Amino acid sequence: MGGGAYNYLVNAMDLEDLCTKRNDLRDMADRLAGLGYAKDAALETEELLVMLRQWEVRAEVRLRRLRDVWHAVEWMDSRDCSEDKVHVALAEYRGEGDPGAGRRS
Repeated sequence: MGGGAYNYLVNAMDLEDLCTKRNDLRDMADRLAGLGYAKDAALETEELLVMLRQWEVRAEVRLRRLRDVWHAVEWMDSRDCSEDKVHVALAEYRGEGDPGAGRRS
């Protein structure tokens, strides 16, 4: 029985799986390119790697922006802080100077 040369890359079913198999994707892209007759599949595999990297960079930027908001909501829901902390975190996230401005009628 054979297989597994690329850690069963063929079994990757979603983005999470692919993200854990980047080295295998790189190796597969190189192998396909080296075959000479699979340049189109090599190119698409390379494009997939680029797309994963772009998504990762964008996601990390948003993660940094949202981290304090998520933290405040999680702590509020755990009853470790008041809702005011959520409003402060949201004001900072939105770049607003007055955290209470959004709550006033």
